[in-house]
Amino acid sequence: MSVSANQVRDVVSRALTTLQAHADELRSLDAALGDGDLGITVQSGSKAVIAAWAALPAEAAVSDLLLAAGKAFSTANPSTFAALVGGGLLAAAKTVTGKTEAGKVDKADVLAIGRAVAGRIAERGKSQLGDKTVLDALVPSLDVLDAGEGEAPQLLAAMIATAHERIDATAGQQSRKGRAAWVQERSVGHPDPGATAYLRFLECLRDAW
Repeated sequence: MSVSANQVRDVVSRALTTLQAHADELRSLDAALGDGDLGITVQSGSKAVIAAWAALPAEAAVSDLLLAAGKAFSTANPSTFAALVGGGLLAAAKTVTGKTEAGKVDKADVLAIGRAVAGRIAERGKSQLGDKTVLDALVPSLDVLDAGEGEAPQLLAAMIATAHERIDATAGQQSRKGRAAWVQERSVGHPDPGATAYLRFLECLRDAW
């Protein structure tokens, strides 16, 4: 699996366009556990990333895309999720510095990007696996990617299946971080909104491919 920076820009932009259709679903999930702003965060952040990428030159490197995405997503809406994801993307940019548009981004690069995002989210959010956050879907799906073989569609299908499984498993747990932790036992029975947003992104990415 290898793609150019321009392919990354095209496929992810299409995925982010589709992701915006899930704003109401994410708002409803977040309203049950928090302040209900996740839908607008994902919608406005996706629009901001698409616009930021459209303004970049054709020869922009993958690191340029990640820097622009991190800045755009984190400032599009003043929410914790926006800050965590945006910060993760900014950290991930350092993992692919030097990759030019003509060069190929391979599975190892995607893994490094994903691990950097997860690491920064864990650090800034002071969270870990089992806290019922986006990490509970993100980290296991990256493990599946690491162990997987095949082309992007097959790898994405495996990541989606794992993320879905982990979200279902953690829905029965009590949230430990963020506003969701404030509702204590009332968080039991609800899937984590951030993890669900990540799952929807993977599904949109699969469809855009």
